Amino acid sequence: MNPETFFEQAKSVLNLPATTTLQSAYQFGVDADDLAKLVLTGIKTATTSAYDLYETDEPLPQAGAYDVILNSQNDPICVTKTDSVEIKAYAAVDADHAYHEGEGDRSYAYWRQAHDTFFKQEYASVGQKFDPNSASMVLERFHVVYPN
Repeated sequence: MNPETFFEQAKSVLNLPATTTLQSAYQFGVDADDLAKLVLTGIKTATTSAYDLYETDEPLPQAGAYDVILNSQNDPICVTKTDSVEIKAYAAVDADHAYHEGEGDRSYAYWRQAHDTFFKQEYASVGQKFDPNSASMVLERFHVVYPN
């Protein structure tokens, strides 16, 4: 099932207005299957993306928006609703946000090591250098609304 059909099914079950739109459908990080499972079980309720790498035609996340989380095969796993969006310096991301990302042992040290590696690769893939002292990040909080 494609993400749009999955979202239409969710809208029907959740009795959302017909005008409710899907913001995006995406996979998480380097291990889409494991991270999608963490979202589905309610362990992962936050994510971080690089503000500097958003394309001009890619909208920033918005509080109240709906997204479809995909596995590594681009199959829909669940629908989330964004609770909050904040733009912060990478160096200002705190242990609370790291915990809500739900990865590894949920510590800030684990988060920082994993995200340093991830963002170095992300920036390099577009010919840029990741600087943890100056990079801006988009911090999202969300919860699963379907299936629930």
